[in-house]
Amino acid sequence: MQTAAHYVVTGRALLGEDLREEDVTITVSEGIISSIEPSSRPAERWIVPAFFNAHTHLGDTVAMDLPARGSLADLVKPPNGLKHRILAATPRTELVRGMRASIIAMLATGTTGFADFREGGADGVAALREAAAGLDCRPIILGREGGEEVSDGAGISSVHDVANAEETVTNARAAGKLVAFHAGEKNPDDVDDALAFEPDLLVHCTHATDAQLRRIVDMDIPIAVCPRSNWLLGVTASAAHPPIARILELGGRFYFGTDNVMFVQPDLPREMAFSATIFRAPPEEILRAAISGARMAGRSGYLEVGQKAHFLVINPAKSNLSFSKDIRSTIVKRLDSSSICQTVLTMQ
Repeated sequence: MQTAAHYVVTGRALLGEDLREEDVTITVSEGIISSIEPSSRPAERWIVPAFFNAHTHLGDTVAMDLPARGSLADLVKPPNGLKHRILAATPRTELVRGMRASIIAMLATGTTGFADFREGGADGVAALREAAAGLDCRPIILGREGGEEVSDGAGISSVHDVANAEETVTNARAAGKLVAFHAGEKNPDDVDDALAFEPDLLVHCTHATDAQLRRIVDMDIPIAVCPRSNWLLGVTASAAHPPIARILELGGRFYFGTDNVMFVQPDLPREMAFSATIFRAPPEEILRAAISGARMAGRSGYLEVGQKAHFLVINPAKSNLSFSKDIRSTIVKRLDSSSICQTVLTMQ
């Protein structure tokens, strides 16, 4: 991990939001990309934007792969779903240790930022901040049950699961904070009610109708899709859900999230590879979805002059990646931690 004060690296980079391939030298000064200059040197490294995980529940780490059966509501619906009972019974020290371990796992696979729906009120928010302390990663924390007041915003379950959604949103807006809703995970019934609050982010929209998707796109609301979680939890078995292809057809925006660590490892390279196989979206769209969630943290996420440095340096010679004929496709389908030789990021 390289915290960016001054740093210079040469290689084949994926530049800008169009992720165009160019051989360049990138200079970082005081944590900001100060120049990107053409290079004639042979490119021995790849330089790519770091990833941003747009939806996690890291507290669930303490219930990882617990043998459990039941409906989605039985497992994760607040306030009495299985995960909530486990969280309530877990000592704080163990909860913090689990979340910290998952943050370290994300950093190892190229994720330098994430947005977490944090259970447990203000104490839950404080526990996640403690878990992230000293690590090269600042979480966007979307609190619940009073945690909204001391975090970056409100991470609301389905609008049908909470009694005070209007008050929660009003307070968050008054404080200039983010508002995010789960919606459309198992059916479309809660999507319209969530849209009535004009959220900054919708999570899942697995079964949003075409009319709802059009509204979402018209309102320019990004969707954090969680394909592996949706498939594992049985809310989809189709390449049409989540509707990645339709979102792209309509000109909408989607980010990738990995959802509950209880069920799915918070590993965006795995999320990209799975999605490339099932949904067959163009590699550049899949890669953008793993990067663009950085907008939630107030940055573009891309390699551009003037942007904060958040990028990966990859050594393709450490594996068979050096035979790649399309870097974007190879990163989406084949990248793992073994090929990442440096993570460069700005922490301020």
